[in-house]
Amino acid sequence: MAVITLTSDFGYTDHYVAAVKARLLSLNPQATVVDISHGIEPFNIPQAEFVIRSVFHEFPEGTVHLIAVDTHGCRRGKYHAAKYRGHYFLVADNGLLSLITDGEPEVVVELQTDDMFLPSPAKDLLAPAALFLAKGGDIDVLGERTTSFRQLLNRQLRLNDHAITGHVIHVDRYGNLITNITRDSVETIAHGRAYTIHFGRETIGRVFPTYNQVDDGDCCCMFNSLGQLSIGINKGNASELLGLGFDSQVDVRFYPGS
Repeated sequence: MAVITLTSDFGYTDHYVAAVKARLLSLNPQATVVDISHGIEPFNIPQAEFVIRSVFHEFPEGTVHLIAVDTHGCRRGKYHAAKYRGHYFLVADNGLLSLITDGEPEVVVELQTDDMFLPSPAKDLLAPAALFLAKGGDIDVLGERTTSFRQLLNRQLRLNDHAITGHVIHVDRYGNLITNITRDSVETIAHGRAYTIHFGRETIGRVFPTYNQVDDGDCCCMFNSLGQLSIGINKGNASELLGLGFDSQVDVRFYPGS
């Protein structure tokens, strides 16, 4: 039986997460359920997309990802099961699926439901569907195939010969600012040239391997394990101290002849 992961905006103080797990384990006590995060901010689709895209590929192929974020976000009450890169995703029709898959899932079906309104879609609809897929069930049994699901677009980089403009796409628990500027994009444009990184009122001229390579309280940039340019303050909260957050602009500028 495949692993089932849970991601939600339910938080950790209420019974909502436990209710979904109780449903899964009541239907199959042998189910393997792994929490990704339940600390997604309520209805925060970009945050959920970042967290899931950062880690889903670390799980074995065939893993089923139940995503209970903004589960009542669609007035039409649509919910989908999708297959993408060997993984399954169960999610409300709120645009999250298009972000995770870059709009190109291999298969999408609209889950069958006889109810016009589900008080707890994660528990009553997505959990049974997740178990069905985890046990090797055919996704097409869950509903009709569709190409109609809400589309959202990920932030795109702006590139030219002398600069890259990106944005902060996530602020982690430590206040680190994670951008959509990748190591590959920087190396492709740089061609060995020196560059500086600009954000807020700050200019940084060097990328370090880790944040602790600078003194406590100093700001630095690094590429994280996913190859994304990240801005942090050693032993400090960069988001709070720099006054930057989600969607803040970050520029990398290259210098001819250097």
